[in-house]
Amino acid sequence: MGRERLAALIETQRPQLALWIPVLLALGIGGYFALPAEPEGWMLVALAGVMAVGFATLFRVGVVGRVALLAALLPALGLQAAALRTWAVAAPVIGHEMTAAVEGRIVGLDRSASDRPRVLLDRVVIHGLEPERTPARVRVSLDPATPRDLLRPGVRILGQARLSPPGAPAEPGGFDFRRLAFFERIGAVGYARTPMVAAYGPEPGRFRQLPFRLRMAASAHIQRVIPGQDGAFTAAILTGDRSGIDRSVEAALRASSLYHIVSISGLHMSLLAAAVFAMIRYGLALVPRLALAWPLKKIAAVAAMVAGAVYLVISGSEVPAQRSYVMTATVLLAVLLERPALTLRAVALAGVIVLLFAPESLMQPGFQMSFAATAALVASFEALRGRAWWQVTQTAPGWRFARPVLGIAVTSLIAGAATAPISAFHFNTIAQYGVLANLLALPAMGIVVMPASVVAVGLAPLGLDWLPFRIAGLGMGYIIAVARFVAGLGGAVTGVPAGPALSLGLILLGGTMAVLLLGRARWAALAPAAVALLLWAGHGRPEVLVAGNGRLFGFLTPSGRVLSSERGNGYAAETWLRNDGDGATQAEAWARGRLVRRAHRIEAEVPGIGRLVYVGTREMRGADGICAAAAILVAPNWPRAPRGDCLFVGRERLEREGALAIRPGPGGLTVAGALSVNQGRPWTRRPEREGAPPDGDRQRPSATELAAR
Repeated sequence: MGRERLAALIETQRPQLALWIPVLLALGIGGYFALPAEPEGWMLVALAGVMAVGFATLFRVGVVGRVALLAALLPALGLQAAALRTWAVAAPVIGHEMTAAVEGRIVGLDRSASDRPRVLLDRVVIHGLEPERTPARVRVSLDPATPRDLLRPGVRILGQARLSPPGAPAEPGGFDFRRLAFFERIGAVGYARTPMVAAYGPEPGRFRQLPFRLRMAASAHIQRVIPGQDGAFTAAILTGDRSGIDRSVEAALRASSLYHIVSISGLHMSLLAAAVFAMIRYGLALVPRLALAWPLKKIAAVAAMVAGAVYLVISGSEVPAQRSYVMTATVLLAVLLERPALTLRAVALAGVIVLLFAPESLMQPGFQMSFAATAALVASFEALRGRAWWQVTQTAPGWRFARPVLGIAVTSLIAGAATAPISAFHFNTIAQYGVLANLLALPAMGIVVMPASVVAVGLAPLGLDWLPFRIAGLGMGYIIAVARFVAGLGGAVTGVPAGPALSLGLILLGGTMAVLLLGRARWAALAPAAVALLLWAGHGRPEVLVAGNGRLFGFLTPSGRVLSSERGNGYAAETWLRNDGDGATQAEAWARGRLVRRAHRIEAEVPGIGRLVYVGTREMRGADGICAAAAILVAPNWPRAPRGDCLFVGRERLEREGALAIRPGPGGLTVAGALSVNQGRPWTRRPEREGAPPDGDRQRPSATELAAR
């Protein structure tokens, strides 16, 4: 392509060029997280020097050169931001499982998957562990007998806990909790063996904990006024505290595609801002002198901006809430400046801010789904405004009552289509009736819940908030009823097998091109999307999976994956089945049979591979004969391999490689280990293991798994 043609292409895309800034930053951040090893310090310094020279010459070149320079410099800036963030949050991680007395200050409260109270502790003391090797934060699932009045912000608690390092993926290429924990500075997870007690001592940092204290105080007040799950749900959407929501309610919300209501996001922020804006503007307009003398619209915009900032801080400032506030503030600022409000530039600005300050959020499904839905909605409604038939629906009197329903339906369709591939990749499910659920539930949020909640907050100083909060609770009860109804419909959730990470990247690239490119160039978005779907469709699941401790294996059959145990290693079992797109429980997968059990021994015929033998004892009597008769031998307690041609999975290999995926190949069986990838990253490096417990202690149930459960 000649320079003139390239310049002409750039000129046609000029109105959208600035919108590519967050995309290029994201490419650099994604490249950083894909590196097999951490960049050396001198590399980052050299890159910073090159970037400085590049930015210095940016305005000394023509348009084509400027675009080319930015296309190279912005990914480099994204990589630098991610590397600096990694350096800034680095904190110690314990090197092995241990049982110890743990003391710390409560800075977070939620519930584990087994519905136990779970706390996040900082200012941690682990008795017997040196301060320089003590994690900055520890997450512990509590004994149910722990007094509820201890579970308050800032309280220091003490108790005996079983701790382990953050867990590795349950299978190669799976979700890596270690990276998430690293950026949250969590260096140990576990469960309390006894009820926690109060540990007396100073509580510095009370001001820094003020948002958490306000959040929990507001949540407790709301749940006192509104009983049951209606109150817990209302507290979740207003304060961000989800610790009171039952697992059954969460499951119904996920199956009906309504779980986004729980996450503080654009829906909540926009409804809050709209309610405050309307109340301030029209409330002041009731006074004629003020209506004539004051700029009520701008005053209302400032009040809504302040209310949104308070809401952001109290709700915990999660990434969707940050993105939503930046966009809402941009819209309100446009009102102040009397400029067009909601545009893709506001989305791009929010993306730049979040990516520079929290680059790791790019890898999280919340960030991806939030920005995908918002960008798709803004772009789609901008396109619809130019359609004559849409203008008729928005202005004709005959559409007066159908207009809100149409708006919700179109919004749900667009947002659902934009987020469906991301949801399918991360959660391996697609909610079939999401549009129906949102169509039934969202009007209650906009008409009942948020306006009543804003009124309740205004009346709270007078002690009159109980009535509007009760009204808000009725709205939330209706939404829960909708979620349960839709989740109970046949085929509400469809499982989707896991795909390669490259597929998701190509899908996101294709979606970005479809939104940002102008004219006929937009058709180029079909190419990466088509390649992504082909890669996903051709990505088969491993025939055999072995858990990291070796005590659970599963193999594929025509009727689904068969698991070797009906209980234990629950996190690994749930992950394998979900990644298969299989909705069965662990017990159902175990009951599929095809297993021959003897004392401490399991045998199975794996289609396409042959016999798999599991031996659970330390005794190696007859090991050579067992190996000779098997294609795969799993013996997690054996210290060495027997003689023979079988694929041996023993203690040493499991410690070195973690969970294993085994597939048949042209040259025999191929093995991939969950610990064999990216071993040079700060979150995957194995901590020092001084003082590690003996092997027998290491073979106990994992604290990571039990804490998750």
